[in-house]
Amino acid sequence: MGVTNSSLCSLIGPQVIQRREDGSVNFFRDWESYREGFGKITGEHWLGLRQIHALSIQGNYELRIDLEDFENSTAFAQYATFGVGLFSVNPDDDGYPLTIADYSGTAGDSLIKHNGMKFTTKDVDNDHSENNCASFYQGAWWYRNCHTSNLNGQYLRGQHTSYADGIEWSSWTGWQYSLKFTEMKIRPTRDDSK
Repeated sequence: MGVTNSSLCSLIGPQVIQRREDGSVNFFRDWESYREGFGKITGEHWLGLRQIHALSIQGNYELRIDLEDFENSTAFAQYATFGVGLFSVNPDDDGYPLTIADYSGTAGDSLIKHNGMKFTTKDVDNDHSENNCASFYQGAWWYRNCHTSNLNGQYLRGQHTSYADGIEWSSWTGWQYSLKFTEMKIRPTRDDSK
């Protein structure tokens, strides 16, 4: 199915690869859904691992993640290097591993622990935990053992009593606060050598 858009590649500006804003879309999905994408590009969506990979291998990309809590405070994390499955011959078999580097921002770096990790969903377990992190934390992500960020977790509307299963960015809001808004967007980096 996938996200409906004219994506490959929005050469002028950033390409939104993930957005959470109101809890209207279920993000606790299977591998095929995350591979192909879901939601509407104008609202909550995941672009799809296949399409994110296709974009990120076209050149050098950077990632910006914008975050907002329910008190309308905002923060961001930016990575000068971003890719999904950059060094994979068959990214689907390789689990679409994440490549990020060179953090800057105001949110703290809650993604670095996930660098080099394969994507995990409730039905495909690529993490380093004895449990399936996606099932345990009700999301899908580049989990390690298990996470310091979980932007595809449950939409829990702020403070919650459960542990780390909401839309989490632990370095900014901790483990028991689910964010109101997240947006992950990528864009080609400028080539200063020309």
